[in-house]
Amino acid sequence: MNAREKLLAEAARRILITDGAFGTEIQNWKLDEAAYAGDLGLAKDQKGNNDILALTKPEVPESIHRAYFEAGADIAETNTFSANRISQADYAAEHLVREINVESAKMARRVADEFEAKDGRPRFVAGAIGPTNKTLSLSPDVNDPGFREIDFDELKDVYREQVDALIEGGADFILIETVFDTLNAKAGIMAVSDAAAALGRDVPIMLSMTLTDLSGRNLSGHTVEAFWHAVRHAKPVTIGLNCSFGAEQLRPHVATLAKLADTLIMVYPNAGLPNELGEYDEAPETTASLVGKWAEAGQVNILGGCCGSTPEHIAAIAKAVEGRAPRQLPEVEVRTRLAGLEPFTMAA
Repeated sequence: MNAREKLLAEAARRILITDGAFGTEIQNWKLDEAAYAGDLGLAKDQKGNNDILALTKPEVPESIHRAYFEAGADIAETNTFSANRISQADYAAEHLVREINVESAKMARRVADEFEAKDGRPRFVAGAIGPTNKTLSLSPDVNDPGFREIDFDELKDVYREQVDALIEGGADFILIETVFDTLNAKAGIMAVSDAAAALGRDVPIMLSMTLTDLSGRNLSGHTVEAFWHAVRHAKPVTIGLNCSFGAEQLRPHVATLAKLADTLIMVYPNAGLPNELGEYDEAPETTASLVGKWAEAGQVNILGGCCGSTPEHIAAIAKAVEGRAPRQLPEVEVRTRLAGLEPFTMAA
């Protein structure tokens, strides 16, 4: 079985678990500038460049992958949220983009395979691609609404560099996450499509939208319904929501998407809303209880955590949904997706 088939087969049996936040876990190491920078000799300070740790302090992200797998995760997301030319330019490290992504994917692949070998339970690697700080839909200049800092083809090329490296490193899927601009996501989808065509094989896409207000829209103004219809043509193996808010605030939007989408639903919310210091203090049991209600309602296939979540949150979520039936896709949908065909009908 290829990665798409393997994931669909597992998701038909149980609710799968993806991992939690990386940034807060890295912060717990209290690394200084020397630890981030290593001996790369870069022109700018590297403290805060979490992605570069794959090269300068690999034991840090590797230990985090291990902690999440030990907590019960089935999917590791690579530590590559900002490993693109645009974001790495802030650190004068854009020339290291390929190496960061390859090494990050290899690391996650190695740990995933190690855990799978122990108990025979499939583990997966999702190559994580963040949104960058550029938007194709909105002008950064209020006095010039037509101005854009970047165009579609340039952003597609930025994503393509990252996609190729993540695939080279062994990622099973490409996760285009925290989508605040639907047009940016389309550039990412095109990059994956081009990479798949060059390889002559399927490269499954996971898509995860982030909401910017409680009405359920992203920054480019799309509702979850509009977002799904805008990206459904890409045949994503998962569609869902991450970051945004805590599980309580995402509840109605998860319900909407679960009724609409004809693919797996993956949701990984923040650990509640941040407090006045910008910290997340929702207890693991609280998060688990909230997302457990989605499982009880048959609305989800994959669950995990975003900002503020920890291995303890992931362990609590895994325990809360253990034995719960996953959201069911129509039988025709499973058959046609395994065959790589467009389904004749949509889920109700």
